[in-house]
Amino acid sequence: MQMNKVMKSFIIALPVVTMMACSSGPSEEELAAERNRVAQEQAEAERQALEAEQARVKAEAAQRMQRQQEMVEEQMAALKKEQTVYFDFDRATIKGEFQTLLDKHAEFLVQHPDQQVVIEGHTDQRGTPEYNIALGERRAQAVETYLMNAGVSSSQISTVSYGEEKPAVMGSTEYAMAQNRRAIVVYQ
Repeated sequence: MQMNKVMKSFIIALPVVTMMACSSGPSEEELAAERNRVAQEQAEAERQALEAEQARVKAEAAQRMQRQQEMVEEQMAALKKEQTVYFDFDRATIKGEFQTLLDKHAEFLVQHPDQQVVIEGHTDQRGTPEYNIALGERRAQAVETYLMNAGVSSSQISTVSYGEEKPAVMGSTEYAMAQNRRAIVVYQ
């Protein structure tokens, strides 16, 4: 009978223990805290992802700007190698062979309206200093007019005449004088 009582007690205690074991999961407060922690982790991960994306976009923009600047510098270097227009004796008319060169300068200046140039007019030593200053000015103005007709703003161009004062080649040979009859596009 003793065994019967123990068995009855065991049979009654077993469901009670089982029910208690099932109800021993996390409390409502613990579940809320866990959901809050997960939400905070997700928000932090999203914030870090957004910051990383912004940094990537900023870096790409900086690279694009650097590439553009390098391209401008390369274009200017190429233009500086071809900046001289030569003239016939006692003339201020631009020869056809220099129109392509001036078109390149005009295209660059139109694309870069912040860039400015000075057109320097030069002559050979024949003629009076006063006449050569005037001739150098006419040559510089001929180049200026060509560039403006090609779309360059007048605010980007200024002219100066040096006459015979700054020869490119010293001497009185025809070659030396031909090299001195010129206008030069100088970037500022």
